[in-house]
Amino acid sequence: MGDRLVSDWNRAIIEEFRANGGAVGGPFAGADLLLLTATGARTGGRRTTPLGYMADGDRLLVFASNAGADHDPDWYRNVRADPRVTVEVGTETFDGVALPVEGEERDRLYARQGELVPAYADYQRNTSRVIPVVALHRARLDGRAWAIGDELVQIHNDLRAQLAGLRDAVLASLDGRPAPLPDLRGQLREHCVSVCDVLGEHHDNEEGRAFPRLEAQFPGLAPVIERLRREHVEVTGARKELQAMVDDLGSADPGRVRAELDRITAELDAHFAYEEEQLGAVLNAVGPIWRTGPHRS
Repeated sequence: MGDRLVSDWNRAIIEEFRANGGAVGGPFAGADLLLLTATGARTGGRRTTPLGYMADGDRLLVFASNAGADHDPDWYRNVRADPRVTVEVGTETFDGVALPVEGEERDRLYARQGELVPAYADYQRNTSRVIPVVALHRARLDGRAWAIGDELVQIHNDLRAQLAGLRDAVLASLDGRPAPLPDLRGQLREHCVSVCDVLGEHHDNEEGRAFPRLEAQFPGLAPVIERLRREHVEVTGARKELQAMVDDLGSADPGRVRAELDRITAELDAHFAYEEEQLGAVLNAVGPIWRTGPHRS
């Protein structure tokens, strides 16, 4: 079957699936079927593929059988490059993270699927390729122990709170309000250095540890990481501006200080929000090897 016919075949199944709340007829009548939308590794476009699946607790398992062909299907190559996916199952649609299952767990799960749907056992017999099993995890930040995406959000929230405290203290000084500390300027300078040091350490951990590993395993995330790296350069500049502003607070124009504080705070919050949106669920799914900051007890 040529690529055009395969595309037309998939398109018809996708349209029927969406029109009937996940139910399709023909050879897939009664089958457990979902739609997986991933980013094309070569084109960068979004591609949707109908796939049989097996539920396994909170995750859904799909199988890169390619009907027993000796090469992996395109959708599998796509999720290996960029694991961020959208899943449609029944009438539900959710964002997810697609990660291969390895070793003995893969063998056990594939054998189980082969028992439930004998065609899958035939597919494996027809090829020397070990057919990959891929787990689809829901992209949520749900407070699981040592979920690294959740930890990333907590680090960002701590930094947001520290920046807000610094901003309030600077504005109080500009307004001439009584300060709770005797040496306000010295305390502001110390607070500013502390916030900037924590922010710098956080970004150093990402640049030195998390980003290279993510790039190596998921090359499709390169555009996200490239943007974050560019923003890190901008954040370094903002840290220097913030420190210079606090050092010169006595002679600075209050209106300019307020405007700069608002700008820097907004830029940092946008940076944090983008990173959480793009990488939070991936970091939760891939586990503690991707720790992005100092250990939290």
